[in-house]
Amino acid sequence: MNKVQDKVTIVTGASKGIGAAIAKAMAKDGAKVVVNYAADKTGAEAVVADITANGGSAIAIQADVIKAADVKRLFAAADGWGKINTLVNNAGVYKFEPIEMITEAEFHRQFNSNVLGTLLCIQEALKHFNDTGGSIINISSVATVKATPMSLVYTASKSAVDGITRVLSKELAAKNIRVNAILPGPTQTEGNPVAGTEIETYIAGQTPLGRIGQPGDIAALAVFLASDDAAWITGQKISVSGGFD
Repeated sequence: MNKVQDKVTIVTGASKGIGAAIAKAMAKDGAKVVVNYAADKTGAEAVVADITANGGSAIAIQADVIKAADVKRLFAAADGWGKINTLVNNAGVYKFEPIEMITEAEFHRQFNSNVLGTLLCIQEALKHFNDTGGSIINISSVATVKATPMSLVYTASKSAVDGITRVLSKELAAKNIRVNAILPGPTQTEGNPVAGTEIETYIAGQTPLGRIGQPGDIAALAVFLASDDAAWITGQKISVSGGFD
């Protein structure tokens, strides 16, 4: 049985990495998926092609989540499928550097994408959700619970995402909208290509389950949180890190 059959789902930042894996997993379990991207049209179209080749439903929509007009256009694109059921706030950026190197521009770049983008998408989602409620899944980071040197701005921005999750789980509960956060640990993606390197060896050595994460590890939890099986789960920060936290 498909866990998210016909649930209209928007995944931001889904042209590669964790976002792409979530989009594919949602579609595999029956969801109709809007694959959002900011710049990587080729990557997003490849994700859609993979989904449709396997019998799923998906469209690719360009939108910069830090621009309100773009966000409105993104959600309007899902209207052909009806009211949305699930929003996955995955789009985000990061840069690790010591505090002495942090600039105003870099601070705003990360907070705009990771925090403002999340808020704008949630605001717009509330206008499009099904009357029976829905699921908001925020992609945070294990960095919010495991202090990591040189991740100050990134950790601060993702800690804000955790706060958004907790507050809105209370604020939106009356509308039966569940809000949860997934906290991935170090994960092998196009933006974090550590496979076969000393970094991977180090991370695996620090991880009780003995390996680095894969995008599919996060995607599986996202599908569960979007499904009716998670109907009694809201306001939670769930680490998917093999124990790295």
